[in-house]
Amino acid sequence: MTFQLFAPTEAFAPRKVTPAQPIASDYVPFGVHEAGDGVDVAVLAGQATAVEICFFEGTRPLPESGAHATRIPAQPSEQRFSLHQNYFGVWMGHIPGKGAGSVYGLRAYGLWNPEKGLFYNPAKVMLDPYARAIAQMPILHSSLYAHQVDENLAALPGLTEDPQDSSRYCALGMVLKDFPDASHVHVPWDQTVIYEAHTVGLTKRMHEVPPELRGTYAGLAYPATIEHLKKLGVTTLELLPIHAKMPEPMLTMKGLTNYWGYNTLNFFMPEPSYATLAAQEAGPEAVIDEVRGMVSILHEAGIEVVLDVVYNHTNEGGIDGLSTSFRGLNYAGYYRHDPAHPLRMIDSTGCGNSLDFRNHESIQLILDSLRYWVKTIGIDGFRFDLAVTLGRQGDDYQPTNPLYTAMLADPVLKNVKLINEPWDIGFNGWQTGNFPERTADWNDRFRDCVRTFWLHEPASITAGSSTSNMRDLATRISGSADLFSHGRTPQGRGVYASINFVTAHDGFSVWDLVSYNSKHNEDNLEENRDGSDNNHSWNHGVEGFHLLSQEKDHGATILADRRQSVRNILGTLALAAGTPMFRAGDEILTSQRGNNNAYCQDNEINWLAWDISEEAAGIRDTLSYLLRLRAEHPVLRPTRFYKGMPLNADHMNDLEWYSSTGKPLPDSGWFDQTMRTLQMLRSGFMRAHGQHDRDALVVINGDIEPQTVILPRGRGKDYELMWSSVWEHPEQRANESQLLYPPQSEWRIPPLTLALFFA
Repeated sequence: MTFQLFAPTEAFAPRKVTPAQPIASDYVPFGVHEAGDGVDVAVLAGQATAVEICFFEGTRPLPESGAHATRIPAQPSEQRFSLHQNYFGVWMGHIPGKGAGSVYGLRAYGLWNPEKGLFYNPAKVMLDPYARAIAQMPILHSSLYAHQVDENLAALPGLTEDPQDSSRYCALGMVLKDFPDASHVHVPWDQTVIYEAHTVGLTKRMHEVPPELRGTYAGLAYPATIEHLKKLGVTTLELLPIHAKMPEPMLTMKGLTNYWGYNTLNFFMPEPSYATLAAQEAGPEAVIDEVRGMVSILHEAGIEVVLDVVYNHTNEGGIDGLSTSFRGLNYAGYYRHDPAHPLRMIDSTGCGNSLDFRNHESIQLILDSLRYWVKTIGIDGFRFDLAVTLGRQGDDYQPTNPLYTAMLADPVLKNVKLINEPWDIGFNGWQTGNFPERTADWNDRFRDCVRTFWLHEPASITAGSSTSNMRDLATRISGSADLFSHGRTPQGRGVYASINFVTAHDGFSVWDLVSYNSKHNEDNLEENRDGSDNNHSWNHGVEGFHLLSQEKDHGATILADRRQSVRNILGTLALAAGTPMFRAGDEILTSQRGNNNAYCQDNEINWLAWDISEEAAGIRDTLSYLLRLRAEHPVLRPTRFYKGMPLNADHMNDLEWYSSTGKPLPDSGWFDQTMRTLQMLRSGFMRAHGQHDRDALVVINGDIEPQTVILPRGRGKDYELMWSSVWEHPEQRANESQLLYPPQSEWRIPPLTLALFFA
């Protein structure tokens, strides 16, 4: 690493600077765009005294870029043009003779006064925040800091200005031609099934994908990948961040990387390392073509593409961090800081900095980025990481904040899916249910409740401890009306504002959730201090897998119990009211060896293993079967919150809860901590406009002992057993000696079992 951090590099020196031609118009879009015989440039640098656009030749090609380069890069040649200051801190100019394919960066001059939030250092080449393609990825080096640092990249006392020219190691943009608008897929919310995946990890080890396409954008659109998604029942592929990223210096110095991608370098550029090597070698435009092609092919298959986006912070870190783009151009406009003490950044993300969404600069940047990804790339929606930060007005979160108000009124953005991660680490940072209408939230209450009911509480019962009642579970699987039914319109934000999930990229996989009581994050080189300790998991008696092979009979029993717990969890998620989201690999029992914070592991810990066992295939086919039932039966996809009364000229309540006796559950039953068996009867008449379906009866036994239930009277028609979590494979339904059960008949439900009947 030594050569990367402190290899000799040139000191910044004045060179010939050519004045850019003035532009008559005041309304030039930010960034660099082809115009006439050259390009028009518009850069926001509010307190700069001069700004230059610098065009480079002899830069590193994309495959050689990145944090783990193996040789000292050559010094590129440079041509500088000075821009003209316009109104409101915007610098503009027209550069003849430049066009698509030109590689560029920005140098900003001004005061160096960190105490006042001024970090202008023309030795540092800044990546244009509006650049749409990346021609040179950054390599971690001391010259990427605007201030002087020691051998560990820690700031020297006083934050003294650093004289090193950063052009060898910095990120550079490329001018692009304009692309035609992309097409879209609009899957209705009640039909949406989300599958959260990483671009690399999904196909890196998928044998059916050609080796050169594995772990790439193109691999996502390969027929084998699409076939798996379609067979599973996925309608919406949610990708972990694909914005261009730069790993945190701490990770690079340890030989690790930010695999998840939550350390954004630029909000317009796709990450080039996820493209095929052929596209990288062909250049930035080929990378974008591959991304657009991937989205288009998935659209042809009827699959939406949603991006996880990190607009809450950037890669530049805290006040002693890097200066690669935003800090060196417009620190005060982009970042939250104490107005009385600008050197003190206000961090609600835990990443060193937070964008300030009281300022029009940040709001316009994000809106422009979102529109670009929708119109040019074809993206169908976004999941906003740490979305509370996006709605903060100072220290307080406001649901009617400027950014969300603008998004929901925008003619482009109002038509795509907007999904919130409804928390951050700042004051009052938990806001599940409190985002605006027409957006959806990750429902962590659903996650914790389902984990607790099927895993944590059975473990407690086994150990002789008490459990809670079933009120929370009933609330979650019926749509979480307590969180999402409020608002200015009837039904509030609606049933599908709840993104129901039990596992996600952050935390245990579902197989690790049933195999580990504790996290095992030693590979992250943080002495297992990172990651949550609040997992609500249960190892079923043995931690991990290492003892199971030595205890054949006992081990086989534990593995079978774990698989049934997985079926309970996935079944609850598939049958609950709301929008289900599944973590890629859960359907094939992927393990991360107990790592519940594998953000820095670009290896087989995160890459899905597609050598699927017979047992894992049973889990996959079970989930596929349940999602097919969900797609075919509107009763499993209610479009409104339940009212507990007859609707649509029905004589049966839209939802009724029954005890194991087959009688309506009395109010006192909801407070009975010994009750672990519950029946949920959903009317098929709930949907309006004459869309009637069979009634659905969900029977839940959360006890470690079998129970006898009396099926409710309902409409007086027989109940057909459609699925039981006891079955290792849905085809076992054919082996059942009895599938039809009259109302008021007894049915013996095994321990820790979930079952579905249709009437």
